[in-house]
Amino acid sequence: MKSTKQYLDKLLPYGKIATKKWLLSQGMGRHSIDNALKSKKIKSLATGVYARVGAPISWWDVVNSLQRISEQSIHVGGLTAIELQGFAHYLTNSTTKTVHLYSEIKPPAWLWKIDCGVTFKWHGTKLLWDSESINNLKSFTLGVDVPVTIANPESAILELLMSVPKTVSFDHANEIMQGMTSLSPKKLNELLAQCKSIKVKRLFLWLAENQNYAWFKKLEVKNLDLGSGKRVIATDGKLDKKYQITIPKHL
Repeated sequence: MKSTKQYLDKLLPYGKIATKKWLLSQGMGRHSIDNALKSKKIKSLATGVYARVGAPISWWDVVNSLQRISEQSIHVGGLTAIELQGFAHYLTNSTTKTVHLYSEIKPPAWLWKIDCGVTFKWHGTKLLWDSESINNLKSFTLGVDVPVTIANPESAILELLMSVPKTVSFDHANEIMQGMTSLSPKKLNELLAQCKSIKVKRLFLWLAENQNYAWFKKLEVKNLDLGSGKRVIATDGKLDKKYQITIPKHL
């Protein structure tokens, strides 16, 4: 029978987070968890959420732990993924770090109770990707000691465009696209073919064509389902006849 220390070393190493439900599912008994709390080997970060005593918790650790204990795919995406890969570092001037997470599932309530120096923003993906797209096309692992799954830049820019204009301005999206000089047309063709959002596809194509990148010429636009009818993106904007979206008049 494993000792409490053996369970903790395997399931809850220093710098990691785990829920009581997950620890129990992995074979650690309630008695061992209670003993670890009483002896101050672990501490409670929120109801039913634990970490080892004496180790600082970074947002990177939180995401790594969340991905480890979740049964469904969760990844760092959108603007955070773009920033981590160096595509938008010159645009970031916020004093409060926001980490954007994407998943089909709802976020755990305890996520916003963890003090790790950032604000987490959770985005549902059902309007953008199906399960197969998320599992097969979207992500790779970044980091060695604390690996996290993040969206590749081709996926991340499409995720970011889902938030235009509600929480991301049209101008900000346009500025970010100005830095996307080296995207993979092969990955983009796959992603655009599986993207479920007509708005995102049209907006991406307009922004990309506006930059006249070499990779844009390799996109299989004729094969894409771009829907029908107009899409109002910029309020009081002008209609782009080619992609049938409204854009800011100054653009």
